[in-house]
Amino acid sequence: MLRVHFTDADLARTRLAPAPDPLFEIAATLHRLQSRRGRWAYAGWYRAARLQLREAGLERALQSVLMPLYPRAAYFPDFLTPVAAVEGLEAGLESVLATPPRRVVAELDLLDRVAGAPRYAGQLAGRKGRVEFVGMLRAYFDAVVVPHQEQLRARIDAERALRSRGFLDGGVEGMLAGLGPMLRWRPPVLEVAYPRQAADRDLHLNGRGLTLVPSHFNWGEPVAFADPGLPPVIWYSLLHEPAPRAPDESDPERPLTNLLGRARAVALRAAAGGATTGEIARAAGISASAASRHATVLRDAGLITTVRNGPAVLHTLTPAGASVLRASLGAPR
Repeated sequence: MLRVHFTDADLARTRLAPAPDPLFEIAATLHRLQSRRGRWAYAGWYRAARLQLREAGLERALQSVLMPLYPRAAYFPDFLTPVAAVEGLEAGLESVLATPPRRVVAELDLLDRVAGAPRYAGQLAGRKGRVEFVGMLRAYFDAVVVPHQEQLRARIDAERALRSRGFLDGGVEGMLAGLGPMLRWRPPVLEVAYPRQAADRDLHLNGRGLTLVPSHFNWGEPVAFADPGLPPVIWYSLLHEPAPRAPDESDPERPLTNLLGRARAVALRAAAGGATTGEIARAAGISASAASRHATVLRDAGLITTVRNGPAVLHTLTPAGASVLRASLGAPR
């Protein structure tokens, strides 16, 4: 477990990242390619990514350089996911290039002790090797992340809207309290679930504050820098719901489908956890314009409410909508 210790100054300096972190999403996708954990949630992406990597001629770089540098283990080098990447891909890549060689060597030595470093790793201490490596990262990002950027952005916008409600209800502490299930707020400490093989440790923010970065492709435990001297950042996983099943006679949700129609029933279920129009469209397998029309019907019926957050909107259940959904499932509460 990681225990993050806050002061009042830290609470005032805690923030939620405004956009997906492209370099961390690169790391998380590489972990998805190395693990079957949560594969069901990324099945479509996984199939497309393997094809796109083959077509881009990146399979050799993937096996010999990228996967070994980002092992699905207790550690991978901190300099590969700089905090500057929250501002965008180019800012993150520039930060990778600007990392002092001494720090690169020290972190690669630690990687070698923990999981074994690839032969290519020694070249990263020099500018030329890092320029070549940054080119690999950009090509990999274009192949397996860019095609899904709209989905990433929609999910991050929905997460920010959801956390904003916690902030409005209870300030920063209210936002922290709603981050579960892998993060538990026990004032003044945020307890963060860590992989079993990782040792327990304490991180004292000492007035630096904390940046929270939701991640679409991370699965399971949150991730933090190994070096406590770096700016405090925690990347945490967004929750994924199983794809809706096709209704049949034994399906307990069939009454809801019969009442509203399949697409509106899916929209109502999606709104139970908060969903953007794009997320409803993907869940129901319909166009964004059709999803918007179904959301309008549900809103006019008083079953959902809609809040705009920048260019996106977040749909959530009203008390009446929650009652309809509970009744259709036969739930006691």
